[in-house]
Amino acid sequence: MELRHLQHFVAVAEDQHFTRAAERLMVSQSGLSASIRALERELRAPLFVRTTRRVTLTEAGRALLVEAERILAQVRAAHEAVAAVQGVLRGTLALGTEQCIAGVHVARLLAAFRREHPDVEIRLRQAGSGALAEEVAAGRLDLAFAYRTRADGDQLRSVSLTSEPMTVLCHPRHRLAATGTLLCPDDLAGEVFVDFHPDWGPRRATDTAFAAAGVRRTVALEVNDVHTLLDLVDENLGIAVVPRHFRHKRPTLTALPLKGAGEAEYETVALLPHEHSTSPAARALLALLEAEGLAPYRSS
Repeated sequence: MELRHLQHFVAVAEDQHFTRAAERLMVSQSGLSASIRALERELRAPLFVRTTRRVTLTEAGRALLVEAERILAQVRAAHEAVAAVQGVLRGTLALGTEQCIAGVHVARLLAAFRREHPDVEIRLRQAGSGALAEEVAAGRLDLAFAYRTRADGDQLRSVSLTSEPMTVLCHPRHRLAATGTLLCPDDLAGEVFVDFHPDWGPRRATDTAFAAAGVRRTVALEVNDVHTLLDLVDENLGIAVVPRHFRHKRPTLTALPLKGAGEAEYETVALLPHEHSTSPAARALLALLEAEGLAPYRSS
């Protein structure tokens, strides 16, 4: 099995189109088709269902895609490791992050990384913690800043960066604001909630806290960005349970501590593959993070 066949296969799977994949790879469409046919003959299985508009993966193709991406990531890491030994850091840093992650100023960190390693191409993807964990495990990302989840597990290791309690945000005229006291999940039963999609770290932390307290809640207003969440709370359309640092983004809102949710319910981590698969670029970014004063203090 040739690496170029795997590279061609992954490109077609990503673009779902032979012509677009051929243009991106700068190869002829006939050559790309021949490469895919050779791979299908070797594996004795069709990898794509072809139509006039697009191509989709077969079950065998989906199984191969996971392994092909992992193999290509390891090959890339090998090239970058050799370059690093020679004193030059090259290649690509593929980083994932949730929005407004605690403890890391992502833009400032990447700017410092570019100054230190100008020959490394930086790629950034923003998504929920669950999706980011899957992409690091599959080799599509070198590392990700995310919320620690139980799914970190066998294929990932995590470096703990910071932790903080969860906080209730509400409008100053909301009935909860007048209490000015600690709240527990029972106090919030029946409230209208604004929250993120279930894949996001803050949503996972809140769902876990309420499940542990045996309190059911319904998210009526579901969003995928921090500013919309804050706007909805600011209009008194609902309350939100978020990591404590969110309160600084909208000082006009009332912030109330949530008890019964643990002292460190929301933990930010750097998710990485196992040590032998971690790219030199990812190691360099973590070293820079430590040098900037955010020392990774625990790895698991």
